[in-house]
Amino acid sequence: MTKMERVRSEIMSLSASERASLAHELILSLDDPTEHSLSPAQEIEIQRRLKRVREGSASGRPVAEVFADIRARHS
Repeated sequence: MTKMERVRSEIMSLSASERASLAHELILSLDDPTEHSLSPAQEIEIQRRLKRVREGSASGRPVAEVFADIRARHS
């Protein structure tokens, strides 16, 4: 088993909120923070949403449904 496979296996054993938090941190690590700036209101909204995910009170929709809605609006 490769290192990547071991890490992936460990990550998949995390809860959804832990995986979401990790994904957020990993994505941020790819970007140059100087390229982006968020308003204080955007930062507050991100923190609010992250809190709901961590608490397990966030509701979501299947990605296929979201993309279908987007395609319907833009076709």
